[in-house]
Amino acid sequence: MRTSAWFGHFLFSLAIIAGRLPLSWQRKLGEMSGSLLYRFNTREAKVARVNFTYNQLLESAQSENLVREVMRSTGRNLFETLRVWTRPRKDNLALIKNVHGLEHLLAAQAQKKGLIIAAPHYGNWELLIEYMASLGTFALVYRVPDKPWGDVFLRRARGGENVVLVPAETNAMRPLWKTLQAGGTVGITPDQQPKFGGGEFAPFFGKQALTLSLIPKLAERSQAPVVFAYTEAVDKGFDLFFEMADPSIHDRNLSLATEAMNKQVESIALRDLRQYQWTYKRYTLRPPESGEKNPYRQIRQ
Repeated sequence: MRTSAWFGHFLFSLAIIAGRLPLSWQRKLGEMSGSLLYRFNTREAKVARVNFTYNQLLESAQSENLVREVMRSTGRNLFETLRVWTRPRKDNLALIKNVHGLEHLLAAQAQKKGLIIAAPHYGNWELLIEYMASLGTFALVYRVPDKPWGDVFLRRARGGENVVLVPAETNAMRPLWKTLQAGGTVGITPDQQPKFGGGEFAPFFGKQALTLSLIPKLAERSQAPVVFAYTEAVDKGFDLFFEMADPSIHDRNLSLATEAMNKQVESIALRDLRQYQWTYKRYTLRPPESGEKNPYRQIRQ
């Protein structure tokens, strides 16, 4: 066994230990870990702070309080994710207390044109994957980790029954298109920054952000319905939500389509700003004609 593969399996074994703890313990440990990350002003805390400063979402005092809460939520989400990754699917599905908007999912499936699930980085998206895979085959686009052992770990964590992992590469369109043609379901995160050439600049919380154009392109070409899906942490578990995408997401004009997509991600994030992934460098790439610099350039990579 190659060293990279061995290390990936070793890390997964460690994850199993944390994943076996009671949910209340996991959440408490996660919040404590997040508080430490904030106290030591880690890279993640710095990124969240830059995001709030850059998009001027909140006043400075409110922003700093939110950074603290975001880090607590980030730690909690990590431990919850370890639970989802390492437990049987039936145990994970038992964490879902309520499903809201199920009629939107059923109506979209009834069209028999395939289905695109847009899953923003809000709440615990790994639990969403488990739910969708429980309904049938679910093709999931994912960014391949830089380290080989990371890919080994992630494939083991997400590679359950009915989950088909599709690397987020330039040729990802082809397998996803085939899945939709066959009436299948694909899952894509709408708020992950692509490389230049893989998206369109569109407003996101008041600032231009390079936005993935894969969802609008697939939607326009296949005419498959698009449903936004996300989970939200509640007492002793999670609530699951489905909502139809703005019809503009099917527009041939990618600028209109990506702007509509970003607005819907914003509305979801605003439900509870603490549960959105503000630790992600969303604004790294700037419009070439803007003269703007990477706002995260002072943060060590």
